[in-house]
Amino acid sequence: MLWLARSLRRSLGTGVQVRCVRYRLRGWNDAGLDALRDAEAALASMRRTVEPDKLVLVGHSMGARVAAHLSATGGVSGVVALAPWWPRADADLVPTSSRLLVLHGTDDTWTDPQSSLAQTRQAKARGVNAEWLGIEGGDHYLLRDWRRWHRLTAEFVAEQLGDAAPGP
Repeated sequence: MLWLARSLRRSLGTGVQVRCVRYRLRGWNDAGLDALRDAEAALASMRRTVEPDKLVLVGHSMGARVAAHLSATGGVSGVVALAPWWPRADADLVPTSSRLLVLHGTDDTWTDPQSSLAQTRQAKARGVNAEWLGIEGGDHYLLRDWRRWHRLTAEFVAEQLGDAAPGP
């Protein structure tokens, strides 16, 4: 999601570090959890220079699953899950100390918007400040109404960081 990282950098300004994790291997490999391990290394590096209340994880699809798993360790102020692939109760991993924003296209056929809505509701019921927003007609790739996906993500991150609303 390099294009989303670029958009966030542009929206949030130079005072915010934006990192895009590139996984060594594609997929959620149960034995190795390679994507999760790659993201853990990136997060550990960021934790050396960034305060926990200034860490927000943004992930798309499997990346949203990775973000939920990373947030379980604590020390993350927020998670943005874009069209999350949550085949199990992955949103249950988001701690009550973190905010959760889930954006999901209502026409997504790769990942299940109803599942992410149900999981968001479960997270909210156990005390997470959680919100689910459906992007009407949106598919899995965030292309339809992409400006809205970007704007909502940037606004959430800026709010979590205590910054003013991002620019256009």
